[in-house]
Amino acid sequence: MSNINEMRLEFTARSENEAFARLAISGFMLPLDPTMEQLADVKTAVSEAVTNAIIHGYGGRGGMVGLRAAYGSEGDLEIEIIDQGRGIDDVQRARQPFFTTCKGEDRSGMGFTVMESFMDDVEVKSAPGKGTTVIMTKQLRDDAIPHEA
Repeated sequence: MSNINEMRLEFTARSENEAFARLAISGFMLPLDPTMEQLADVKTAVSEAVTNAIIHGYGGRGGMVGLRAAYGSEGDLEIEIIDQGRGIDDVQRARQPFFTTCKGEDRSGMGFTVMESFMDDVEVKSAPGKGTTVIMTKQLRDDAIPHEA
């Protein structure tokens, strides 16, 4: 992907910052003139990824979450949510619907499933003790991409 625009943010792994991440990605996408459906899809996927970083990556004990987003001339949007938390032992298992490491808590285990249903592609890179990076892509309307004059 040849980037036209890119942004990077880092924020404390606190539950209230999930809303901040949604607003940040919304603002970043606005120049692309996304449809309401595209905007809602991306915001939902970002919410799930950030919540996973806060709850599962750091266990609610703090840390930093990174958000990187970029879009290219082909209408492709790429988003990364990065934590340096505990990592995932078995990524394939964690991606299965209803799997959760938060037994006894009100967690559905549908985070990755939700991300996959709203984005075109979801890649998860993780190692125990080294954190997790979730890379999500979505193809936006070609006519929505501002081209350099």
